[in-house]
Amino acid sequence: MTDLVLVRHGQTVWHAENRYAGVSDIGLTETGVRQAERLAAWAKGAALDAVWCSTLSRARITATPSAEAAGVGLRVDARLRELDFGLGEGLTKAEMNLRFPAARAAFEADPSAHPLPGGERPGAAADRFVSCLRQIEGDRVLVVAHTTAIRLALCHLLGIPLADYRRRLPALDNAALTEIRLHPSHASLLRYNSPLP
Repeated sequence: MTDLVLVRHGQTVWHAENRYAGVSDIGLTETGVRQAERLAAWAKGAALDAVWCSTLSRARITATPSAEAAGVGLRVDARLRELDFGLGEGLTKAEMNLRFPAARAAFEADPSAHPLPGGERPGAAADRFVSCLRQIEGDRVLVVAHTTAIRLALCHLLGIPLADYRRRLPALDNAALTEIRLHPSHASLLRYNSPLP
């Protein structure tokens, strides 16, 4: 049994316009850096056995201060990266509606069956993310990753249809705490999208 604290990275420079970052390597804003510092202050007293993160710099920059504060090494794993949004990378919803309106409408209706053009299938993203989570050892571990990948993994673990991830788990704030207890046969959601204390 492992308690995993899943955290979305700090705010990025694309947040102001709500652009889809996906696998694009986008830096943090000053607010994002402060969020990483606040997460590190929490991590110092959180009794963490390890800190894991995605390979994307926004996750690594967010996770590094927490690993240092907790006195543990940082494990970086590509399976924790964000969903690849294909042709939607770097675009806003409005821009997608202009460039490929039918594909965007299909994505909104059922994102698991209709990924954005050229994008990764959500089921594949959930599988790779969860395969990483199941290999993490320790009593309590911080995992810094990305909003869509985390929500897909939660759906996979909790038995929620992936088609509903945008409706059932509509938001995941930057640096908010989501905690699951991972058992060999099931997972329990302990808290979702809780602000840092």
